[in-house]
Amino acid sequence: MIKLRRFLKPFLSGLLIAIALLFVQAICELNLPNLMSNIVNVGIQQGGVEDGTPEALSADSHTFVRTFMSEEDQALLYRSYVAVSETELSENGKPYSELYPNAMDTGVFALRTDISSEDRTKLDYTFGLTTWTIINALTQIQSQYDLVDESGKANALPVDVKSNGTGGPSDSADTVGLQNIDLDTLYELQPLLNSLPPAFFVDARNQAAQVDPNMREQSKTMLVAALYRELGVDMTALEIDYILKIGLLMLLITLVSGVATVLVSFFSTRIGAGVARDLRSAVFSRITSFSHGEFDRFSTASLITRSTNDVTQIQMVLTFGIRMICYAPIMGIGGTIMALQKSVSMSWIIGVGVVVLLCIIGTLMVVVLPKFRIMQTLVDRVNLVAREALSGLMVIRAFGRTDFEQQRFDEANSDLTRTTLFVNRAMTFLMPTMMLFMNGLSVLIIWVGAQHVAQSQMQVGDVMAYMQYVMQIITSFMFIAMIFVFVPRAQVSAQRIHEVLETVPAIVDPANPRHIDPESRGIVEFKNVSFRYEGADENALSNISFIARPGQTTAFIGSTGSGKSTIVNLIPRFYDVTAGSVLVGGVDVRELSQHELRGHIGYVPQKNVLLSGTIAENIAYGSLDSSAVNIAKAARIAQATEFIEEKTEGYDFEVAQGGSNVSGGQRQRLSIARALAIEPDIFLFDDSFSALDMKTDAALRRALSSDLADSTLIIVAQRVSTIRNA
Repeated sequence: MIKLRRFLKPFLSGLLIAIALLFVQAICELNLPNLMSNIVNVGIQQGGVEDGTPEALSADSHTFVRTFMSEEDQALLYRSYVAVSETELSENGKPYSELYPNAMDTGVFALRTDISSEDRTKLDYTFGLTTWTIINALTQIQSQYDLVDESGKANALPVDVKSNGTGGPSDSADTVGLQNIDLDTLYELQPLLNSLPPAFFVDARNQAAQVDPNMREQSKTMLVAALYRELGVDMTALEIDYILKIGLLMLLITLVSGVATVLVSFFSTRIGAGVARDLRSAVFSRITSFSHGEFDRFSTASLITRSTNDVTQIQMVLTFGIRMICYAPIMGIGGTIMALQKSVSMSWIIGVGVVVLLCIIGTLMVVVLPKFRIMQTLVDRVNLVAREALSGLMVIRAFGRTDFEQQRFDEANSDLTRTTLFVNRAMTFLMPTMMLFMNGLSVLIIWVGAQHVAQSQMQVGDVMAYMQYVMQIITSFMFIAMIFVFVPRAQVSAQRIHEVLETVPAIVDPANPRHIDPESRGIVEFKNVSFRYEGADENALSNISFIARPGQTTAFIGSTGSGKSTIVNLIPRFYDVTAGSVLVGGVDVRELSQHELRGHIGYVPQKNVLLSGTIAENIAYGSLDSSAVNIAKAARIAQATEFIEEKTEGYDFEVAQGGSNVSGGQRQRLSIARALAIEPDIFLFDDSFSALDMKTDAALRRALSSDLADSTLIIVAQRVSTIRNA
């Protein structure tokens, strides 16, 4: 297909827009699982608390958390928070008394609005470390001090601290009960905490530094939620607001993705249809420039298939391939990056999935690819048999060979059907295999992810997002698999089209064409002409010389295969001579442009072909500006007036394709009239009177003698009576 890339150049801007839109679509779809993960992790599990740094602290909590910090962290806390009054307005324009109603009596410290990003990052880490320092300190206090509650029960700590078997707290945020932390009870421990030596807190901080970072991230938001509840923040409203905000963002991203998808389909369809149009035009233009030699190389059925079916294959691969070829790598690479951000430890699942998938696709391609070229060849065969049967239907019926031709077509059709079924069955095997594989991969991710969640290495939302990213990666490889289906078949079609486009016609116009000498108009001269068909062992013509002059009739008669039609075909340069030269108007036909040469020749072929349209349109085919008078004159000379006037529509009678609704003699007379209408210098009649009765033949010859007395007539005939005046 690279060889046909020039046909994409007019659509390069549309292609670039489509690729840009694919990037937009991919970015949107890659962000959706991450946002869904945020809804689960932040919106549901963390109660809508996004940040591990609280926006405000009560005076009690400010003192309490400072107790567990190092001197450096305490200094950071002091410069990051500032005391605020009830009437003071917050950043969103509301008074602090409305935001934090429960703590205004004791005092509130709000996070500074001008805090630097560097301090904000340090503060976020500090609160995570402080959270686990508190947990570790309380664990030590529990083991060293006999604490009882008011009812006399032991373990009066406001958090449910459980051992992990090593003397320290469990690694699970849930088992330390941070979601139900009672800050008021913790504040009662402040005198005890103030009496503890600094080394006690240093040891607790060192233990906190060893906790898994993901665990610290989860724990600090639970502490922040407890601090917000103490301040009187409506946590239910906070949670709902966060979920609605992320949900609306997901809807917006989905809308953008949908619009991008529609636009990509629009541009890809436009590109595919445009390239197909240009390819068909180019193929048809090249075919119309072919000489008889090229038509001998390519069968008509094959050329039709290449102009239709093969072009359609390329259109399909462009329409769907632009999306698949560009979109699949973007999603595959992007999905891998996003999945690794969620969990590096589970990356082996992606590796296993990709390797298994490549094995499935590779096996399938080895089996299917060789069949694509065979399919296109078999399509050619079906078209050939069908065309022969339809064009020769009268002969088939006359000789009672209908059953034979039916069997012949059935064999070609069955061969194509068997090959197509083989390919389709192989491809249908891919889908259930892929679905089984993807479902199995989902189960594996859930099983491994559940263990990571239990060990607090991942959150539930991250596992869900990871699963979606892996599915996106596998889907992208499925797109690649479909590319391997479309592209090889289109490659075969592209090669077949390229063969036509790269075929240089044997007969081309000279670089500097000469013009017919006006004084030699109508003179046809053969000088020692020899001609051999391509691939033939012997010459069809050898050393032929003659001159045909205006006002004369030059005739050829002889046995079948003696070269009569070959001589006629050399004059309009349907073939080039092997040796010698053919002169028209005193100039070698190879030195004339084909348009000028054939504009001086009225040609009536041995096989008369009419085109769909009216009788008048067929007669005026060679000269579209012919007047009704000229058309009627040509019909009169060709002895066609009588049967034309018998028809109700007259010259407006619609001729069917190939002239199937008129008789053989009528077709022949209309073909002669078509040649007469252009009023050329030279007339070539290649056995053009064979379908005429003796009376019509004689009348036609008399009309030609009187009306074309100054023209050059070259006639190939089978009847001596036709050429007795030559």
